[in-house]
Amino acid sequence: MTTPTTPSASTANSTPAAKVRTLHAIIDPLCGWCYAAAPLLDAAAKAGFTIKLHGGGMLTGPRRKQIDANWRDYVMPHDLRIGELTGQPFGENYFDGLLRDTTVVLDSAPPIKAMLAVDAMGGDSLAYLHSVQLAHYRDGHSASDEGNLASLAAELGLDPISFAQHYAQGDDKLYEHIVESRALLNLIGAQGFPSMAIEDNDGNITAININRFYGQPAQWLSHLEAQFES
Repeated sequence: MTTPTTPSASTANSTPAAKVRTLHAIIDPLCGWCYAAAPLLDAAAKAGFTIKLHGGGMLTGPRRKQIDANWRDYVMPHDLRIGELTGQPFGENYFDGLLRDTTVVLDSAPPIKAMLAVDAMGGDSLAYLHSVQLAHYRDGHSASDEGNLASLAAELGLDPISFAQHYAQGDDKLYEHIVESRALLNLIGAQGFPSMAIEDNDGNITAININRFYGQPAQWLSHLEAQFES
């Protein structure tokens, strides 16, 4: 006769592994509509979603942009629309300071390198991204300025020396990261920033449209959670 085995304590008390709910966000720190999406990412993070940021490199290399009157005239209507739609703050120092400073070159590479440095240090890259966006759009401190980026990292409690080292070593990682971000953009059939996708436990990635949820984080969260229940 076979003697029944008694489950070990670990087996008896084990529970099914919790599903990891991952949201991929393909963004650029210098994209105004990515700033518009910040409350949506915050809502998802607070609800327990794992947020993976992918910097798309919107203004890098030959696409870098020196601020001039034409650029100001181009972005201001979008910025005003974002403010009305989402409540995201745009400050006087941005509209009448940064956007009038024709010495500033907007380059996505420095803030993406900084995000990668924060992530490599075990910091909160989403919180850091949002601090960079607020400094740029609300306070008028260029997100492409390395000094500004270092100061914001220090404000989040990150060691300045370690941040500087990770940042300085980030050029190769930056290129690889942007290539991978663009590949993900193509994979989900998207074109612009921000674009988002959900990933299930089997690694399947599916695009999720956020356009109708700007300014509506509660509705967005309900829609996002429903994707994982279906």
